[in-house]
Amino acid sequence: MDGIEIRGLKKSYTLESGTLHVLRGLDLTLEAGAITVVLGKSGCGKTTLLRLVGGLEKPDGGEIRFHSPRKTAFVFQEPRLMPWLNVRDNIQFGLRRGEIDPAATKRIIETVGLTGFESALPAQLSGGMQQRVALARALACRPSFIMMDEPFAALDHFTRESMQKELLRVREATDASILFVTHAIDEALTLADKVVLLSGGVCAAAFPIALPHPRDLMCDELIQARRSIVAALGAAA
Repeated sequence: MDGIEIRGLKKSYTLESGTLHVLRGLDLTLEAGAITVVLGKSGCGKTTLLRLVGGLEKPDGGEIRFHSPRKTAFVFQEPRLMPWLNVRDNIQFGLRRGEIDPAATKRIIETVGLTGFESALPAQLSGGMQQRVALARALACRPSFIMMDEPFAALDHFTRESMQKELLRVREATDASILFVTHAIDEALTLADKVVLLSGGVCAAAFPIALPHPRDLMCDELIQARRSIVAALGAAA
């Protein structure tokens, strides 16, 4: 089976006031080629989960099992671009010299809709375009899994909708698996193949969304899914 199996995942941090137990034996399956969206209140461990799956931190216990070669990339809430580098060089930033493929970079720029802006500096781009560069930089390393930590939270409503559509189009073109963190229920319903609710350091509930894209948030299925998620969030509060 492809994908990632997470079993009994634990993570704690030592603070001046004592030990903070963030994840307390979390179980989760991330299906290959799917978008798994994680919801939960601030401090519930969403970003910690991303960092553990992405290899940026080590768990205190449990197991993260990759069923295919592991190659992950991150897209953060802030684009984190190098201000002195243009779009092309930002996308290639972090690649080894032998990994840089101009033709591949050109295709990625076309994929995220930045053709014509290859030589632009970050300061010359809108917020949405900067996030496109950040997404392109993640794609440049050819990941099997992309970790996205509230990447569209700072964008205005219309740019956020545009980036959601862009992400779905990119996923269709690359077949990458995505673990996506958000606080917005509508964003989760727009993107997710599965919505996961984190609470108390574990996965408190999961909601498969078996609808094609693009989706009508006012359809009966998604209205019912929203009610179920709101109820689960209320019960977990």
